[in-house]
Amino acid sequence: MDCRSDVFVWIGRKSARLVRAAALKLAQELFSMVSRAEFAVVVRCLEGTETQTFKSKFISWDNVVGVDFTRTAESVQKTGADLTKWVSSHQMKIDLSALFMPRQPSMSKTEANQLTEEWNEDLEAMEAFVLEGKKFVKLPEQEFGHFYSGNCYVFLCRYWVPLESENTSNEDNDEDVEDDFHCVVYFWQGRDASNMGWLTFTFSLQKKFESMFADKLEVTKTHQQQENLKFLSHFKHFIVHKGKRTPGAANTYRPNEVEFFHLRSNSNPLTLRCIQIDANALALNSAFCYILKLPSDGNNEMGITYVWIGAEADEDEARIAEEMALQMYDSDYFDISIIGEGEEPPQFWQHLGGQKPYERDAAYMRYSRLFRCSNERGYFAVSEKCSDFCQDDLIDDDIMVLDNGTQVFLWMG
Repeated sequence: MDCRSDVFVWIGRKSARLVRAAALKLAQELFSMVSRAEFAVVVRCLEGTETQTFKSKFISWDNVVGVDFTRTAESVQKTGADLTKWVSSHQMKIDLSALFMPRQPSMSKTEANQLTEEWNEDLEAMEAFVLEGKKFVKLPEQEFGHFYSGNCYVFLCRYWVPLESENTSNEDNDEDVEDDFHCVVYFWQGRDASNMGWLTFTFSLQKKFESMFADKLEVTKTHQQQENLKFLSHFKHFIVHKGKRTPGAANTYRPNEVEFFHLRSNSNPLTLRCIQIDANALALNSAFCYILKLPSDGNNEMGITYVWIGAEADEDEARIAEEMALQMYDSDYFDISIIGEGEEPPQFWQHLGGQKPYERDAAYMRYSRLFRCSNERGYFAVSEKCSDFCQDDLIDDDIMVLDNGTQVFLWMG
């Protein structure tokens, strides 16, 4: 601003350094172009610090300070004059990144077999115990891999841990270095089992194991269908029966009852489980395999076991279903019949409550994801459960989001 007696350069607070330098240079050139009084100068004025002389050059310079009368003195004292700045600094942290991450990729059969081989190579020994009454007794070896939803089991696994010798190249050292070991106790609790099983374990077997192995002991508590992969890899077949185990029974099955099992794995061959469900045709799905055991009618006839293979079922799972049926039911007392979808005899439907429409598509298995919404970290965060989830993973204290690829369900705990 050229006032003849003075040249003012007004500089905005957000102006760039290059622009400021150019403005001063231009003002100096302008100042020298005109004959001026000896007292004339070039004056720099920074936004907000203007001199009274500069302000007097304007007809209506407003010096009134804006005041927000909607806020009280206490509010201003607490948050400061700049409310926007205070809100941004106190904004609630939210972590929704899990919702935008890709789904965990499925494990290949080759990788699953490799992991199984590695974990079982390190396993030196495994002892199993089952809770009978108020004490744990040894589980017969023929029952390994058979679990009952109304019981609690304890598995003591001893793993080999190789020691790294500092002088491996020293040929003069003739002493053999003994390998170390590590013990893991898996406590398995069925869905219908009482929590008293865990209390009984902590005051009996756990104390005994701690006195034996001290710091080499690790205790892992797991629930039905929430087992970790390493534990699952120690069993050739993982079969879960409904109800309670009969102590001293010669067989794992109930001779006079209809039994219906569903084979299913969740994005990982290691998670393949054979779980007993209610005998109902509505539970069938073309993408899975099922085992239906029908008892003998009592006329000296053998019982029959149907292995139902869905039209879209995996070939390896179909083979395993047949193996499981042969393992579970003695061929001296049961005929094993392999039937494909659409080849069912009338007797099959009769014991499933009659033929009913059932699901023929299981595409949701490739897309299903379960998310947990929680504030346990001190802020709202969404985390994804592993792909091997079940109904017991729903937490009463939180909100869960289930995405099956075509629908999104919001479950309120």
